[in-house]
Amino acid sequence: MKGTIKVHLRLDKTLKDGMTPIELVYSVSNQRKYLNTGLKVYPKYWDSITQRSRYVPLKEARRLQPLNHILTEDEVDDIANQLDLICAKLRAIEQGYSVRKEPFSSKMVLSEYRRQLIPLKKKEEPNNYVFDFISQYIRDNSVSRVKGSLSVYRSLGVHLKAYQDHSGRSITFESIDYSFFQSFQNFLIGRTVTLKNGESKGLLNNTTIAKQLSTLKTFLSYARRRGITLNDDYRDYRINRQSLEVIALTQVELDKLLSFDLSNNSRLGRVRDVFCFSCFTGLRYSDLKQLRWEHIKSDEIILTVTKTKSRLIVPLSKYSSSILEKYEDCERPLPVMSSQNMNYALKDLGELVGIDEPIEIVRYRGPNRIVNVYPKYKLLTIHTGRKTFATLSLERGMSAEETMSITGHSDYKSFRRYVRITEERKKVVMNKAWGAYH
Repeated sequence: MKGTIKVHLRLDKTLKDGMTPIELVYSVSNQRKYLNTGLKVYPKYWDSITQRSRYVPLKEARRLQPLNHILTEDEVDDIANQLDLICAKLRAIEQGYSVRKEPFSSKMVLSEYRRQLIPLKKKEEPNNYVFDFISQYIRDNSVSRVKGSLSVYRSLGVHLKAYQDHSGRSITFESIDYSFFQSFQNFLIGRTVTLKNGESKGLLNNTTIAKQLSTLKTFLSYARRRGITLNDDYRDYRINRQSLEVIALTQVELDKLLSFDLSNNSRLGRVRDVFCFSCFTGLRYSDLKQLRWEHIKSDEIILTVTKTKSRLIVPLSKYSSSILEKYEDCERPLPVMSSQNMNYALKDLGELVGIDEPIEIVRYRGPNRIVNVYPKYKLLTIHTGRKTFATLSLERGMSAEETMSITGHSDYKSFRRYVRITEERKKVVMNKAWGAYH
């Protein structure tokens, strides 16, 4: 026996801030019970068909919502993930009854669900409550989030614990305010990270620090939605982010890679096929790994993206189709290995092919500018394929909107990070707008 689950907004109980509570309706044998999920969302961010929150691109959100009513993509994803988690827990409780061969009702299932909930104490936070809450967040989301995506929260917990030990002050939710962010950032600037083997990894750069501060803000937003009392002063803190270099292959480099003779090296030949397939489709590693023959529909790929859980349609080109033809007799369309081994092999492949343009990488540690120069092959990863697709698609004349529809980006702000505006791209758009020089 299995109950039915429906989720909707309580529009009749819209709150003063414009957000609407999310209610779950659970039915077993026509016995209907209601569950207040403790979650809320602005109606514009709700998809009644999927019964989940949806991300609204920033440009559209500014038109639909006041500035203080705009949710980030991470915040919207958190709401959807928490609903997935609640549904998963209800199904697990049902399974328990089924395994024991015990009949159950909707009332029994929801009562057991409420019993399992960890009570949230608002008046007085026990020692290590923030850290326990981070651990609980990681456990709760391990079911619905992509493996590895929660590592940044584990790192945040480690850095916060080190800061607490260094400062001698207990970290509570209400103590995390504007001045806390300033102090925590200063601590991270001077923090030396030690690896498990005892070796020093060195000081954190400003990019890593900005990511930690951003993760802390996302986590606090999640805590607020779970009923935790916060000091809203922290929301005024602005995080300075450095623009990062985009590592993408040029058309010349991609052609060089495609034509290189690898007949005596089947391992690197397979790595090249997977990498180039990403260059021709823009697929992430997680979607290359999940790709099955049933996703290939005539002249296109249709799949549900692992990261965003959204449906994606990617047209096949003669280049991507020719790669698939190599493996038409194999169980899987592509010979995808682990991401770590793939990244190691790509560096070997790039060195062998001669993709060795010197690339300057600039990072900052506090006010200090750190400059390193690497041959390009040392910077190749499987994600370089996705960036290459975006860059070369624009260079070949595709619009940003057309390219984004294939990569699955929902707004230009996140897409922009993947784009390298090359000199060749400037020529293409200039000639298209004003005509070629004769």
